[in-house]
Amino acid sequence: MNALVLGAAGFIGSNITDRLLTEGHRVVAFDNLSRPNVFKNLMWLITKHKRLKFIQANVRNYEKVRQVVHDFDIDFIFHFAGQVGVRQSMEDPWGDLQDNLIGTFNVLEAARSSVKKPHVLFASTNKVYGEIEVNEPVSEKQPLMFETPYGCSKGAAEQYCLDYWRIYKLPTTVFRMSCIYGNRQMGESDQGWLCHFARNIDRPITVYGDGSQVRDALYIDDYVDLCIMIVENKDKVKGEVYNIGGGPNNTISVNEALKKLGNENISYSDWRPSDQRYYVSDLTKIKADLGWQPTIGIAEGLDKLKIWVKSQV
Repeated sequence: MNALVLGAAGFIGSNITDRLLTEGHRVVAFDNLSRPNVFKNLMWLITKHKRLKFIQANVRNYEKVRQVVHDFDIDFIFHFAGQVGVRQSMEDPWGDLQDNLIGTFNVLEAARSSVKKPHVLFASTNKVYGEIEVNEPVSEKQPLMFETPYGCSKGAAEQYCLDYWRIYKLPTTVFRMSCIYGNRQMGESDQGWLCHFARNIDRPITVYGDGSQVRDALYIDDYVDLCIMIVENKDKVKGEVYNIGGGPNNTISVNEALKKLGNENISYSDWRPSDQRYYVSDLTKIKADLGWQPTIGIAEGLDKLKIWVKSQV
């Protein structure tokens, strides 16, 4: 398979790229290297895999995306490129729109113009549901309520992905992702919060809200396994959207995570806009369609995360 990984130097992208190359696939890694520290992931990939083809470019550049899709005869596109933080989207909504919506549109058009019509797997977010008030796992039937520029850009982008299947029969699949964590993550307060806590055990941590908010957390190895299953079962998942996370068996509150990871220098601030008090993914649909479910529990996953963070010091 000829695979294109967009955002290949990022947390998820670098793990996907590593697995694909390890399994013998040909991979084009595409990244603009704008996020802090992702160059480390790129160097890790280049050192480990001599066959890696890397292109430094931005998904905002349609002609470059189109060129790569066509020149490398791409069969499958893993789209993890984009702006990933709610706070950043509020500070720079225009940049957020360019990265997430226009960038995704460019990817879809590049794929549509290709003879191969490559399958596009798009990483969306649970933020497309807005500030919902539920205390039970959320299924794909939950009404959408885009809030914040980030929710709007990701939500609009995923709807384009779904419509390109309906209208143009370009095969697409959307993941509405909850908390994904693990090795090669460079967590920040606005994104990758579990890793952010693990990397800053001895530094001050600011919690937005009272820390009671609950999330389901999925370890990166389980997520990568799922992506490989999507490739192997791509005909089953054309035009489908799935809520993806650790599910009801892997939930944790912010305060519980801080306690487990050993953070002590903690202060609390105001709630952030659209910060869901409770969000847990209902995995019924993905389990029914592909038989997938997480295998690494939250306790084991956090232990793995702590070991990796210590190895980077």
